Amino acid sequence: MDTPRVEVRCYAGLVDLSGEAEQPVPIGAPRSVKDVVESIGVPHVEVGLLVVDGTPVGFDHRVHGGERLAVYPPFAALRPPADRDLFPAPPEPRRFVLDVHLGTLARRLRWLGFDTWWRSAADDRELARISATGPRILLSRDRGLLMRREVVHGYVPRAHDPELQLLEVVERYALAPRVRAGTRCIRCNAPLTPVDKAEVADRLPPRVREGQDRFTRCTGCDRVYWPGTHRDALDAVTARARDRPVPRLLPRDA
Repeated sequence: MDTPRVEVRCYAGLVDLSGEAEQPVPIGAPRSVKDVVESIGVPHVEVGLLVVDGTPVGFDHRVHGGERLAVYPPFAALRPPADRDLFPAPPEPRRFVLDVHLGTLARRLRWLGFDTWWRSAADDRELARISATGPRILLSRDRGLLMRREVVHGYVPRAHDPELQLLEVVERYALAPRVRAGTRCIRCNAPLTPVDKAEVADRLPPRVREGQDRFTRCTGCDRVYWPGTHRDALDAVTARARDRPVPRLLPRDA
């Protein structure tokens, strides 16, 4: 006897994760569509709509074999019934938690002004917990982490380069109008506040003390910031982020 199969078709950016636009998935015993979708590499947090044989369904819907399952990302123009909309509105204000491998992306998001939790040593359980309780959007290239049931908001950056990852996230979550560059510490994530030069003069290199008049100080780690030689590169990052187009995959509240 042939093993029961479900014909699964993924659309748009989900093909980056599934590897193929359409493929048969053997299921053996009846399974939830969440299990079927994640078995081909697509975390549930990337899904906006599931349709089985023409009918929108939830993640817990069970298939027995012979069905056709269509898997859609959260298209801006595709509004499923409210009880079948599987892509919840992202948290407002936008807040993030990143896995240990995305440290450069974390610093870039902080530079743009977004509250971004990142530690060099954090296990999957801690990351999932922080995402769920924040709530925070979990960014990771580890799909298994994003498949944990408690994770509600999450995304797999497709690029390996941190600058391209940043642009993906800016577009995915409509961050461009929310950018507040230079307002958060890139080292510890705490907010920055303006500080008089006289208060920090004894901490400044002579060249900076003579040539700069505008300073901010971290409310968390007390680090002092000023416009430096690195500022042009960071300003370029900011400009690229602000210039991102209206996303094809649009958060529900954008």
